[in-house]
Amino acid sequence: MKIDILTLFPEMFAPLKTSIIGRAVESRKLEINVVDIRDYTLDKHRKCDDTPFGGGAGMVMMPQPIASAIEAVDPEHNAKRIYLSPKGRVFNQKVVLEYSKCEHILLLCGHYEGVDQRVIDLFIDEELSIGDFVLTGGEIPAMAVVDAVARYVDGVINQESLAQESFSNGTLEYPHYTRPQEFMGLKVPEVLTSGNHAKIDEWREKMSREITLKNRPDLVEKE
Repeated sequence: MKIDILTLFPEMFAPLKTSIIGRAVESRKLEINVVDIRDYTLDKHRKCDDTPFGGGAGMVMMPQPIASAIEAVDPEHNAKRIYLSPKGRVFNQKVVLEYSKCEHILLLCGHYEGVDQRVIDLFIDEELSIGDFVLTGGEIPAMAVVDAVARYVDGVINQESLAQESFSNGTLEYPHYTRPQEFMGLKVPEVLTSGNHAKIDEWREKMSREITLKNRPDLVEKE
């Protein structure tokens, strides 16, 4: 999978060079290109924003630098082009699985008050929100999308881990324990040390359902 990220602040994406995602890039299971939109502006001062028509607070990202950047990295429109925006459809595991089937994804990170609407109308396939709140820009949402989707690229994550995690079967994940067997007076549930895998699976399923009912009853209501 190839992922292009268009941003005014490429330095914010340093975390993608570490841990699981970083190793996936190094092993060429995943290609991530962070594109500086400022490299495509025609302004000699690398200006990419201006005041909004009609007045109002803040600045708006200008259409020309964004359009030129998109046309440079995806000239034939092979990518799924996504603009990270609080106005978009909400990102969830269903969307993760949908995007994981794409060979090429382009993520546009807005900043300030957002981007000129003509960019969205002319170049974007979909607006996407990571939740009902507003951030200073699309960089953090873009990283969330990359991290969630990249996990489903072949070879990035063990398939067994993907099958047993939260949302994979409509419930939240069961609790995990490791050594020591007792910590600050709390012991690991005996069933997990029993060696009885049928009982362990039964316990994990029970705990998953209880945690879901407590923390996310809306997920159970959808069944």
